[in-house]
Amino acid sequence: MTDIVRIETNARRSRAVIYNGVVYVGGMAADDRSQDIRGQTEQALAKIDEFLANAGTDKSRLLTAQIWLKDITRDFDSMNQVWNAWTTPNAAPTRATAQCEMGAPDVLVEIIVTAASQDGRTVG
Repeated sequence: MTDIVRIETNARRSRAVIYNGVVYVGGMAADDRSQDIRGQTEQALAKIDEFLANAGTDKSRLLTAQIWLKDITRDFDSMNQVWNAWTTPNAAPTRATAQCEMGAPDVLVEIIVTAASQDGRTVG
């Protein structure tokens, strides 16, 4: 049986979970929430890069992404510019983007991704 590996777990959630060759990265938001949508998106993606690396994979292995925006009308285009520069060419995941009320009033974007581990291995 394949072990479930949990990364940065507390009573409420794990930041990432690895199971059966798949890495699930929970919602990532910016730490410096004084930034505009570009800055917050860059920070969230940098955190995703770190968690993927800790799980032994990278953004070229993304399978799917969910992006939550506080104000989709205002921020969709600017967020997409940062996202498009970040994704690996010819390796874009499936993706959904929606507007929602965020957990804190200064959060403009939260991003969730799922990726394949390198060579389909479960990394511990």
